[in-house]
Amino acid sequence: MTSPAPVQYKGEPLEPERGPGLGCFRFQLVVLAIAIVLTPLSVAWKWPEWLSALLLVLVILLLLVAGQTIIFLLRLVAADRRARRRPLGSATKTVGELEDEASRKPPSDEGPMQQ
Repeated sequence: MTSPAPVQYKGEPLEPERGPGLGCFRFQLVVLAIAIVLTPLSVAWKWPEWLSALLLVLVILLLLVAGQTIIFLLRLVAADRRARRRPLGSATKTVGELEDEASRKPPSDEGPMQQ
């Protein structure tokens, strides 16, 4: 069995070492959770308006960054699953194996010719 082609990301093979890791994502989520709790409390505790606004902007930015990080991490999981072999008990081929087989198969000269 040949290994499948690497998953492409921005025209290059996807490399997990070049992107954010799970620890970075967990840190983002912890900071996001703290900011989500503090934002409404800052209004209730009558903190300065600029500080409440800053917390709100921080929440929005962290949602954006954490969303992008989770997309990257999900692509890594998908690339890892694609690279794995088919379970030994499975009688059918995986979608990745069918795609690889179709891309390796040269067009046959048999059959009707189209002009």
